Amino acid sequence: MTTLTHDEIPVSSGSRLVGGLGFAVVSAASFGLSGALASELLDGGWSPGAIVLVRVGIAALVVTPFGAAALRGRWGLLRRNAGVIGVYGALAVAGAQFCYFSAVGHMQVGPALLIEYTAPAAVVVWLWARHGQRPGRVTILGAALAAAGLVLVLDLVSGADLSIAGVLWALAAMVGAAAYFVISADEDNGLPPMALAAAGLVLGAVSLGVLAGVGLLPMRATTASATYAGTTVDWWVPLVVLGVVTAAIAYTTGIAAGRRLGSRLASFVALLEVVAGVVFAWVLLDELPRAVQLVGGLLILAGVVAVKIGERATVGELLVSDGPAGAPRPRG
Repeated sequence: MTTLTHDEIPVSSGSRLVGGLGFAVVSAASFGLSGALASELLDGGWSPGAIVLVRVGIAALVVTPFGAAALRGRWGLLRRNAGVIGVYGALAVAGAQFCYFSAVGHMQVGPALLIEYTAPAAVVVWLWARHGQRPGRVTILGAALAAAGLVLVLDLVSGADLSIAGVLWALAAMVGAAAYFVISADEDNGLPPMALAAAGLVLGAVSLGVLAGVGLLPMRATTASATYAGTTVDWWVPLVVLGVVTAAIAYTTGIAAGRRLGSRLASFVALLEVVAGVVFAWVLLDELPRAVQLVGGLLILAGVVAVKIGERATVGELLVSDGPAGAPRPRG
């Protein structure tokens, strides 16, 4: 399998940074919309497994033509990166969603989501263990601020009952989410972002279909209408939006963000998904966020800024030579 990203970012690429942040925000907002849309479908009788299978299947159909065009006939890239695509589709797409919905079956949504979104910390640990990129004090401070913000946004200060099975499923979902960030940021494999997204979504849809076929992913669907912000729509409308916006657009822009920001920063900016989820629940479902949740959102933003500052400091340290006269030299 192709060596995964070292998470290096050109210090002088200002436009690349701005573009990456833009893609990351779009991705986080798109992913954040999924909870509010799926909530009405779940209340109408859909099973989580049926929703996620349809969502990933639609996304695969939408992205595949663009992925094929991006390859420009270089089909050998798919063969050479079969391992990366396999991990991305099975773990980052199908695995993360399957494990998350399994966790929700044993515990409350809030704690399950919080555990899954420890993924940025897992990315930092991976980069430290695999590539020797030890996080600095500012990066650690940013991680702590973001974690505190998540606790407030998810309103967990009052405590919640946890089950061992639920925690284990949520930790497995966290591994899938961390794999998504690390693989999305890997530019060494030569796969265009659209090609990686398409191949991963197709494999993810097939994996979910297999899980459904053997009975591990319960399938239940209805034709009951859904109501958002006082407007009633047919059952298929939220499904199409889930597939096109919260999966096709979310995954492709997420990969584009990872290629520009690196897996560490991209994973922290993705924490904005939780904030977006609260906002969409407010607008579409009339679930008003509390003041403590708004404070949590500000803490998450502060954590993202701190991680970026810490990242620049880390890059600067890595470029400093320990040779004669302390002359800078690039890494080999």
